[in-house]
Amino acid sequence: MSNWLNFIAAAVAASAPLLFGTLGEILTEKSGNLNLGVEGMMFMGGVAGIAGSYCYELAAGSGYNGWISALVAVICAFGAGMFGALLYSVLTVSLRVNQNVAGLALTIFGTGFGNFFGEVLGNAAGGFVSVGERTKAVFNGVTGLDGPGKLLFSYNFMVYLGLVLAVVLAWFLNSSRKGLNLRSVGESPATADAAGINVTRYKYLATCLGGGICGLGGMYIVMATQGGTWVHNCINGKGWIAVALVIFATWSPLRALVGSLVFGGLSVMRFYFPFGGNIYAPIYDIAPYIATVLVLIAVSIRQRRESQPPNSLGLAYFREER
Repeated sequence: MSNWLNFIAAAVAASAPLLFGTLGEILTEKSGNLNLGVEGMMFMGGVAGIAGSYCYELAAGSGYNGWISALVAVICAFGAGMFGALLYSVLTVSLRVNQNVAGLALTIFGTGFGNFFGEVLGNAAGGFVSVGERTKAVFNGVTGLDGPGKLLFSYNFMVYLGLVLAVVLAWFLNSSRKGLNLRSVGESPATADAAGINVTRYKYLATCLGGGICGLGGMYIVMATQGGTWVHNCINGKGWIAVALVIFATWSPLRALVGSLVFGGLSVMRFYFPFGGNIYAPIYDIAPYIATVLVLIAVSIRQRRESQPPNSLGLAYFREER
């Protein structure tokens, strides 16, 4: 029983970066923009988060505050993700470049951006870059809890932030006027434009804010999963899983909670339910990606309207053709 409790707690912690990536992409796609650059924005957020925290610690000296360092990491990661999404928005919304090509380009750019500046930081720090122990403690969560307490209160603040963000985003999209306007932009930008909604503004804001949320997922991987140390290629495909989870969740922030938990559990299962020794270890590595393919097949078979994407997803809007 204790092993199961530990497994569930680890699955929740591992689901957080996937949840941030999925929520960011849901917000983006609700505006009609298909941004396949989630992986790149997570890389950018990850390296910006650790860079901001590391530079703050150097400037503050030995008296640095761990919580302030963590806040700096969050702000830098969010800003870097927004910057990547802004580049995408300029290309797709203003210049009307093909969204698939722009998203893939952002993934390549963001991956190179993260690995390059991660290596630069590491060389400047003397081999590798790592934040201080007080900052690491903020992202480690609470230890020493058992039973229900471990399941509910043992996580770092980013896990709870992801849960709150999912609930707020669900309310925003389903119950607020701005959220309904955003959904109308994603479904029919011409109709929304005729009703007086600024389509360009909504697309820019939703895409940039969604990119910032994706950046938080990358920062979580670096600061929590990797223990506050930059590791080359540390995102390792999590952004692509997040893109698939958007379809699994059928563009619902609340269902994204379930999807990210399932995939988070698959990613840590090897540590709690090992079998076959090293021979079968690669099976655990490919399990999340096999599940991704199965999810895409299952969702494509279901032809219900609520499981379909926004009508204008991936299509450029030409106002003069309205």
